[in-house]
Amino acid sequence: MDSSITAAGRALRAGDPLGALQRVALRDDPAALALRGIAMAQLGELARARGLLRRAARGFGPRETVERARCQTAEAEVALAARDLAWPARALAEAMRTFAAHGDRENQLHARLLQIRRLLLLGRIDEAEGACATLALGDAPARLAAIAALVTFEIALRRGRAEPARAALARARQSSARSGIDALDAEIEQAGRALVLPAARLGVGSEARALTLAEVEAVLTSRDLVVDGCRRTAPRLPSRGRSW
Repeated sequence: MDSSITAAGRALRAGDPLGALQRVALRDDPAALALRGIAMAQLGELARARGLLRRAARGFGPRETVERARCQTAEAEVALAARDLAWPARALAEAMRTFAAHGDRENQLHARLLQIRRLLLLGRIDEAEGACATLALGDAPARLAAIAALVTFEIALRRGRAEPARAALARARQSSARSGIDALDAEIEQAGRALVLPAARLGVGSEARALTLAEVEAVLTSRDLVVDGCRRTAPRLPSRGRSW
């Protein structure tokens, strides 16, 4: 195998896009284009990343199905980062089938996590939670284990469950520490701020105050009448009225 391609791929898995570009920036063969696209995506240059990945996919031959599937998966991740819900989800499903047929479990798991993250972006939390429960993470690379824990964290946040969210965040931090990827550490810390930042406002009479997620959860499980201004519900009989 091409040593520059191997080294660039290793740099990308370690979260070092600049190191990857140093090895393949001047090359235009399909493998190098794919790696350049992934590097540009990690640097936040999403439009350029998508163009490079599409060029790479067109350049691979008919027998290079796994390589093309990796480009499709990378493009799906770019679309997710850009909040582009028009990107054809069937391409990611096709990539997953290709990975499964070739025994590429790491990329199959990566693609599956992208599917679940897309479900969350669409607000289909029940489906995302069900899909998460079926993930096999036993020998998964640390970076994918961290991403899976972040997905679980996001589901817990959407459900308003503070303790499961904290537990998932702790798992994400542990896996990220094993991966050694600084950018992943930063993403996890950014996500964790949701547990301490205001998640809602509670109004009692003429007074109002900000609540964290844990405090919101406590209010919703109290015996008070809670008028939820987001969901427009009033689920409990009153002992005294509150709104948030």
